[in-house]
Amino acid sequence: MVSLFHRDLGGDGNPPLILLHGLLGSSRNWLTIGVDLARRYHVFALDLRNHGRSPHEETMSYPELADDVAAWMAAQDIGRATLLGHSMGGKTAMLLACRRPAVVERLLVVDIAPKDYYWVAHRTNFAAMNELNLADLRSRGDAELRLEARVHDWAMRKFLTTNLDTDEIGAWRWTINLPAITRAIPDLEGNPLSAADRYDGPTQFFRGSESNYIEPGDEVEIRRHFPSATIETIVGSGHNPHMDRRADFVRAVLK
Repeated sequence: MVSLFHRDLGGDGNPPLILLHGLLGSSRNWLTIGVDLARRYHVFALDLRNHGRSPHEETMSYPELADDVAAWMAAQDIGRATLLGHSMGGKTAMLLACRRPAVVERLLVVDIAPKDYYWVAHRTNFAAMNELNLADLRSRGDAELRLEARVHDWAMRKFLTTNLDTDEIGAWRWTINLPAITRAIPDLEGNPLSAADRYDGPTQFFRGSESNYIEPGDEVEIRRHFPSATIETIVGSGHNPHMDRRADFVRAVLK
């Protein structure tokens, strides 16, 4: 287990809400929406291991990610909280809820299902990131230009380069543990749940109408593990409804 970095986004005195980002994201992804959610919750956004400002480790599996979050809760003296996880963070939240239901008040999962995925685009992105020569890099804009041949979507290029920063002597570096995450991709694509995993508490899944991460056929498997689950579609959103349709997503969570 590692000691995770977190951001307190406000709402002191309200019930705790823990936000878990997706692959290559960080607690920064929740800065704006966290303030919105602080009307109802005391909001904490975590950096999962090998991401953001949390420690780098050689291994990265869903049991480790879930244990890290549980250890963070214990260290903060949070006995029970609502979990809201996006994509990889959603799989982490699912596993934690199933394995340690006593610490989960409510489970909110954003645009991911309990199943195996094969992320061709992610593998292309990681290949491009690993090939990027940082030694003569001049800026994030320069990195975006160099990634363009492999990563065609401009928004994705901008997202990837948010994980670049300079060190104390001005040299560019990845803030993520790129080698460890690259090795972990096959495991992170997989379904973290076993056949016996189940969480009976209140659960809501959110899917983007323009995303294919949660398909109609996934609903049976979702309710097998989460019998109380409801599934809500955020119209006009892709894989990131908390960014694509922020106001609609906040309303859906708070209701």
